[in-house]
Amino acid sequence: QVQLVESGGGLVQAGGSLRLSCAASGRTFSSYAMAWFRQAPGKEREFVAAIGWSSSSVYYVPSVKGRLTISRDNAKNTVYLQMDSLNAEDTAVYYCAARGRRVPAPASSMDYWGKGTLVTVSS
Repeated sequence: QVQLVESGGGLVQAGGSLRLSCAASGRTFSSYAMAWFRQAPGKEREFVAAIGWSSSSVYYVPSVKGRLTISRDNAKNTVYLQMDSLNAEDTAVYYCAARGRRVPAPASSMDYWGKGTLVTVSS
């Protein structure tokens, strides 16, 4: 079992920045690929970014490339999502997810989920 807890969400003005964190406990964190998904009101959950076991592979949905950066610190059992140049379309609940196999992968293929953290961008 892996438990994931997100933090760092909040209210920010358009153009601002936030850093989300996802702390993992349970089985060996470094053996899991990690991803961030988000779900805006009235929309389906969508993939945002993913990172492999050793940080050598990262993936982004095109709409966030150049603005959001995923990273991980295996010594701290934590994955991060640095969010810059935020806009209203980034408003969503952001979820951290773990997978014991390669990423990126659809939401239905992720093994563990956190409960999410809300990001609201005011225009």
